[in-house]
Amino acid sequence: MAKQDSNKKADAAKSKGKPKFQERIVRKELPRLQKIYNESITKKMVEEFQYTNVMEIPKITKIVINVGLGEAIANPKMLDSVVEELQLISGRKVVVTKAKQSIANYKLRAGMKIGCMVTLRREQMYEFLDRLINFALPRTRDFKGVSSKGFDGRGNYSLGVREQIIFPEISYDKIEKIRGMNITIVTTAKSDDHARALLRHFGMPFRK
Repeated sequence: MAKQDSNKKADAAKSKGKPKFQERIVRKELPRLQKIYNESITKKMVEEFQYTNVMEIPKITKIVINVGLGEAIANPKMLDSVVEELQLISGRKVVVTKAKQSIANYKLRAGMKIGCMVTLRREQMYEFLDRLINFALPRTRDFKGVSSKGFDGRGNYSLGVREQIIFPEISYDKIEKIRGMNITIVTTAKSDDHARALLRHFGMPFRK
């Protein structure tokens, strides 16, 4: 019994202070953008494109945030701060990405840690999108809107963020270096025009 108790204490000590990003949060109501999608955006999309089946109405399925860090080849410890910042921004546990093949010119070997990523779905996806559109992007220096050319031909949209400090979760005084990230919004839209309309109704500030 004494050994079991000591093991439990050791496990508790290891987990103490570590955020449990994978726990599902029980919400009393749906995120704001999800409610807007259900109550308003679906109707606007039907009016605009004359869908005959509700299953045809495009929706967002996931948002993928990716940070590449070539500097980690020479200094792997730099990746720790990037992972911590991405976890603060996303509220989810981050996955470290590794090189799939070796590149001699860059002293890169297969299996080296070169970045991190996180995938958001359901409620957390809508909450992140709300913060991105209404809080983060407007804080970009000389912001004039996002490019409407970031679609891939299959209804998915990607945009680059140059500075992580546009997110309110990041404290400027605590960061080591200004870094950017790529954000990909995956939708069920059958064309880029339908996906562009969907994101526009969500409030995505496309550049005119």
